[in-house]
Amino acid sequence: MTAGQEKIGTILIVDDTAANVLLLEALLSAEYTIKSASKGSEALEIAEKMPPDLILLDILMPGMDGYEVCRRLKEHPQLWDIPVIFLSALESTEVKLKVFKSGGVDYITKPFYLKDVQARVKTHLMIRKASTSA
Repeated sequence: MTAGQEKIGTILIVDDTAANVLLLEALLSAEYTIKSASKGSEALEIAEKMPPDLILLDILMPGMDGYEVCRRLKEHPQLWDIPVIFLSALESTEVKLKVFKSGGVDYITKPFYLKDVQARVKTHLMIRKASTSA
């Protein structure tokens, strides 16, 4: 992205591990406006005040886990269509099925590959844009 170019969307990163948030922020902040939360309840508050275009969501967090955060987003009339990509070190089939059942659109296993995260974010933002303009 060149100087003066506008950001092409807002991403909410939800993870209780600060190092993950900082890495994702460094990876994505050139193209996107980044917001972050370390708890599920905080993520819901941020999303309600200024809905992001996409959410990167950890599963295992203290208090409310990522599944519950996603379920609550999908029940909210103004937030249900925000794509949620889960990020987690958990990789069983059961976990992945639970991700999709709770409303997630994608799943990335930690440790993640930076180019993979960038590609999936871009893809899901394009899908959302195409579905809202149709």
